[in-house]
Amino acid sequence: MKKTIALMIVAIFFFACKSKSGATGTPVKSEPVASTKLDRSSQVAIKGDWVITNVTYPGSDYIKVNSFQIADSKCFVGSTWHFISNNNKGNMSLTQSDCPAFSSPIVWSINKEGVFVLKIVEAGVKSKTVTQGYLLRVDNQTETSFQLIDTINVGGQNKEVTYQFEKIISTKN
Repeated sequence: MKKTIALMIVAIFFFACKSKSGATGTPVKSEPVASTKLDRSSQVAIKGDWVITNVTYPGSDYIKVNSFQIADSKCFVGSTWHFISNNNKGNMSLTQSDCPAFSSPIVWSINKEGVFVLKIVEAGVKSKTVTQGYLLRVDNQTETSFQLIDTINVGGQNKEVTYQFEKIISTKN
């Protein structure tokens, strides 16, 4: 069992992705992530269902940001995300009526440097064959909220796009 878990961790980081231009730019082919050690406590804290409540960045009134090559960043407000920490899988769905419909499985992890590694997996494709993805920084993590921060280049200057996640609290008994 320990060998299986170790193999899975090695496989995750073998196929882990690094985007030189961030979540809003064109993803690039996989490159090794700086640290292959997972931050298990941060991953377990993200386990469950979440919603993006806000997306902020300087100049948001004037600049459109295409997040993850899917849709305008504002379309991610209200999107739902499900994270499974024991196998680093999950899914995400855009839910705004005036935005493109989108739903996809994801593979994710958080390394010891606080880097959130995200791969969006197309339907019918095995995650191990996905060679592109995104790196974002995890910040302000609590039991009920966290932020993913992407750094983008706007006119030769680096700007941060902040995705604010809030935990969806189940009312089931």
